[in-house]
Amino acid sequence: MEPIIGILGGMGPEATVELFRMIIELTPAKTDQEHFRILIDNNPKVPDRTAAIRGEGEDVLPVLADSGRMLQNAGADFLAIPCNTAHYWLEELRQSLSIPVIDMIGETALAVSRHAPTLRTVGLLATTGTVEVGLYQKALNERDVHVMLPDEEEQARIMEAIYKVKAADYTGKENVVNVGNRLIAQGAGGIVLGCTEIPLLVNQDDFSCSVFNALGILAQKAVELARAG
Repeated sequence: MEPIIGILGGMGPEATVELFRMIIELTPAKTDQEHFRILIDNNPKVPDRTAAIRGEGEDVLPVLADSGRMLQNAGADFLAIPCNTAHYWLEELRQSLSIPVIDMIGETALAVSRHAPTLRTVGLLATTGTVEVGLYQKALNERDVHVMLPDEEEQARIMEAIYKVKAADYTGKENVVNVGNRLIAQGAGGIVLGCTEIPLLVNQDDFSCSVFNALGILAQKAVELARAG
């Protein structure tokens, strides 16, 4: 029986829609019936992930686990989570479920490492929570790839742009492009879009080096798993 994809979403809703769209676009289907069945829990009530990591907000794990179990009980065979920062709780979430959960951070790091040895340094555009707990730094350093980060002021501008997207405001694009270009000028050979809101603002055309869109990589992995059965 063909696997059912589960999307544990809502963080934010537009990123969830974008993942759904990407999966459809990447599926080699010529009819409705050749597409994969996808179950989506668009749960925007998941507490703010960066605030939780900083000890300033509600615990995220119980809400993620509830959504995961709901999708599992509804028939999902594996889960994709279109939120990088939520992967801070990935291993604990996996322990509460009996179905696999794709590691978007690990898959993105693997995609970057495939460009080695020519690519040894990347710039990271992500939430402050993702940056502070070192999700990408750890995954990429294990593959001998160095991660360059925005400075404190630049990171604040990135977060402002991310929160604007969550409010359907896309005026933060220029700030994101400027920060990315500064990292490139300082030696980054690639840019990792490590927040699922950021690809709603920028893409490969905005930068002069390779861009690694974690959301797109997650979509590709979901399609690969579903096709593999």
